[in-house]
Amino acid sequence: MVFDMSSGMIRGLGTVVVAVAFIGLALWVFSPRRKAEFDDATLLPFKDDPEAIKHVEQEQASRSKKNV
Repeated sequence: MVFDMSSGMIRGLGTVVVAVAFIGLALWVFSPRRKAEFDDATLLPFKDDPEAIKHVEQEQASRSKKNV
């Protein structure tokens, strides 16, 4: 059996691959299990400034209280 892949077929498969990757990435980013990891990552720019870290943590705490 000979399977001829036209440029339309290749483009269609490429679109499906990109769509699946996008959906997978979106699910990974917005997963509640990743929230703690991403909250820690938000503090990386302030790693050398303990006062800034304290301020950001207070903001996150006040935001989480509002969302409850």
